[in-house]
Amino acid sequence: MLIVVCSQVCGLRQRQWLLRALLLVCASLFALSAIAQSAPAEDDDDDADIEAPIQVTPEERASATARLPTLNLSPSLLYDLLLSEIAIQRGNAASAARTYGDLARKTRDPRVARRAMEVAGYAQAPQLAVDAARIWHDTDPTSVGALQTLTALLIGQRRIDEAVPLIEKLLALGNPPAADSLMQLPRLLANNPDRAANLVAMRRLAAPYLNLPQAHYAVAQSAAAADNTTQALQSVREAARLKPDWEAPALLEAQLLQRTDVAQAQARLATYLAAQPKSSEVRLAYARLLAIDEKNSQAVSQIRRLAEDFPERADLQFAGGLLAAQLVDYPLADTLLQRALQLGVRDPNTVRYTLGQIAEERKAYPDALGWYVQVSGGTQYVASRLRHAHVQAKQGNLEQARAFLRAAPGSEAQRIQLLIGEAQLLRDAQQHKEAFTLLGEALAAQPEQAELLYEHALVAERLERFDVLEANLKKLITARPDHAHALNALGYSYADRNLRLPEAKSLIERAVKLAPDDFYILDSLGWVYFRLGEIGKALQHLQRAFAGRPDGEIGAHLGEVLWVSGQRDEAKRIWQESLKISPENDTLKKTLQRFQP
Repeated sequence: MLIVVCSQVCGLRQRQWLLRALLLVCASLFALSAIAQSAPAEDDDDDADIEAPIQVTPEERASATARLPTLNLSPSLLYDLLLSEIAIQRGNAASAARTYGDLARKTRDPRVARRAMEVAGYAQAPQLAVDAARIWHDTDPTSVGALQTLTALLIGQRRIDEAVPLIEKLLALGNPPAADSLMQLPRLLANNPDRAANLVAMRRLAAPYLNLPQAHYAVAQSAAAADNTTQALQSVREAARLKPDWEAPALLEAQLLQRTDVAQAQARLATYLAAQPKSSEVRLAYARLLAIDEKNSQAVSQIRRLAEDFPERADLQFAGGLLAAQLVDYPLADTLLQRALQLGVRDPNTVRYTLGQIAEERKAYPDALGWYVQVSGGTQYVASRLRHAHVQAKQGNLEQARAFLRAAPGSEAQRIQLLIGEAQLLRDAQQHKEAFTLLGEALAAQPEQAELLYEHALVAERLERFDVLEANLKKLITARPDHAHALNALGYSYADRNLRLPEAKSLIERAVKLAPDDFYILDSLGWVYFRLGEIGKALQHLQRAFAGRPDGEIGAHLGEVLWVSGQRDEAKRIWQESLKISPENDTLKKTLQRFQP
């Protein structure tokens, strides 16, 4: 029979290849028949974008075997299976998904339906996957795997109303227990962006289980996500009443209270700690809230208590050390971080990098170099090399710093970052021509490299090589129209030179849409409005930018607009504040020379 099908599909010269493909089909057919007899293979996730696990119990397997229809492997069916599997092997998963979907509807066989769902997932055809999963569930209604899969697919497509009755069935099964399942639901529902609809669904799902604190906590989470603080507080407090020693409700309530009143949030955690003094998570959260409120001595006291109560917890020593560093208690931070290293903290490279930063802040440069060089990998590897070189350059060893960066091993992407860091060392040393040459040589070897194009453009601006700046940025924007910083840099360059102002405004507005919370881009928008003579809009954006990012250049622009608008005392105040923050900023110094010679 297989040879007959092979002959129908192709000519003689292709039969040998197709016979090999038939082995795959046979394997697939075997898998279809085995679905009712064994759990799914662990590598099934490679073929479908489905988060929910497909679990099959021994009892379910036995029951499913008894319910399975007799599937007649006719030549027509075998032919369709063959074409589908060959299509998958040849990268045409979409065609295979359509064929398998038709087969699932025709055969009404749960094994075929499940395979159709898997292929549709692999083909990224969500509607076909849902249709196949629904057939799988309809033809095998006692299968927990089918129910879980259909539920996950519907939620993934944001079809919450259809998913809720299925979730109710899963909760009623009690495996896993409803308390555990309820705790997972807010995260699962979060795939749907309609937070209000998620809250309605969560309240309905929790209604039969209001004797469980987890039900109230799940409602509180969904309410918090929907910005319904009143509902969230009511529900989380009920969860705490039902289970007073549970950390999670106390932490969530404090997060909710923090939105409007940090003192109330602190009081909630303090009350919990009075009853549960060994709660590490709550004490750490309490210390962080105190730090946010600039109650530094109290925060440090909580960090010390945490470290003393859990001397063998590397993670808590690490967290306490990081918080102490933020509070500028460097001796305590150093002690806790080194203890975390001794205890075998999970991410030693981040700890070493932080210890290097602390030593650098304390001007203990040899210690800083020692810590930075010990960072052997991970996300802090490039940053540690750059900081190491920066410390060397700060001590007057620029060429040694450059040689250190050039000798550092790394991937191609890391090498680009290290080279850009070397150029920054030259820029910091006011050697802009050398930086321009260094980046230009790298760009000649990789003319399409986005970061090199951008950095080379920035150095070109300092040298007033505006032709290079414009060419690089236009090339980058053509290749990457969503590159907010390139759009901003080109627009700001025009605005600063008082050229092509409508185009400058358009470029910067595009950048704002891509990065609405970038204060440097808001500064550019304010500056172009100033150039256009729209003082009110200029002040609006510059004041917001300076409030979010007090910086010498932003302060220089804001002060100038205030001065021109007649608010000279306020302009002087902004300039003086900016001088304290960025005394070496060139734009600020030039602005002051023009207005306060």
